[in-house]
Amino acid sequence: MKKTNKRLALAGLSTAALLLLSGCVQTHRVNGILVPTQAAQHGFIYTWLVRPMSDFIDLFAHNMHLGYGLGIILVTLIIRLLILPLGLNQAYKSTYMQEKMAYLQPVFAPLNERLKNATTSEEKMAAQQALMQAQKDNGVNMLSSIGCLPMLIQWPFFIALYNAAMYTPGIMASTFMGINLAKPSLILTIISGVLYFLQTWISTFGMSDEQKKTSKTMLIMSPAMIVVFSFMAPAAAALYWAVGGLVIVIQQVIITFIMKPNMKKKIDAEFKTNPPKVMDAPKDVTPNAVQENFKAITSQPNATEQKHATKKSGRNAGKQKRD
Repeated sequence: MKKTNKRLALAGLSTAALLLLSGCVQTHRVNGILVPTQAAQHGFIYTWLVRPMSDFIDLFAHNMHLGYGLGIILVTLIIRLLILPLGLNQAYKSTYMQEKMAYLQPVFAPLNERLKNATTSEEKMAAQQALMQAQKDNGVNMLSSIGCLPMLIQWPFFIALYNAAMYTPGIMASTFMGINLAKPSLILTIISGVLYFLQTWISTFGMSDEQKKTSKTMLIMSPAMIVVFSFMAPAAAALYWAVGGLVIVIQQVIITFIMKPNMKKKIDAEFKTNPPKVMDAPKDVTPNAVQENFKAITSQPNATEQKHATKKSGRNAGKQKRD
């Protein structure tokens, strides 16, 4: 049942994302070909994003007589390579924090276990505070590696490329290496899925067993979504996903085999100079009334203490009589 729900959720997410991309430009069919409406052609997205990207494709396809297939490939490569440094920078921050978390796992493991075994809200709050303090003391801040700016910058390019590949005049009547760009292509769908699977698979290199477990979902979901996108869209859009997948594989190779080893050396050097800090026991966060009651109870002497106190008072009394 769980697997079925996951598959349905994945299919729904994929369809929603595809509709979001394609829904940015309203379309209708003319002679069986899907084209933007007149209103869409005067809209903001088409005027400032899709049309310039379409003209860029035409520059290679029509003006330089390379054809629309090569035009899509070249434009996708140029745009992807232009934003590659931004993607690498964000990936560096994210991967650096992940590697640092893995290095500090022996420090965080007891705190995570305490949080997991907490039975009351007060215990959970104390354990959470202890974990957050330990992360802060050791320079770990996962939020710093989650930036919205890179995605915000990349998204307009993706929207423009996707819609330009879909609606540039002439693309839907063209072929590339025998592939009809107006119809879904099984070959391009397979290529796109393989490339995105390769990217996620390479990303697992050097991971701990625990990290690999959490990456299994992404290992399946990312290529599955791309396969759905490519299979539901014309080959022109699938060609865009395939070329983009190639660039993403190159980016992942750089991260895994060049960046990660350097990160590990940097982290080792950092903690040799400043050894990891182990968090002390969490401070008491129970309500004041509970603390006061606890102090009142624990301040009362137990039976043994009362017995010793009685003997002591008796000796003192006898001593005072002798005096």
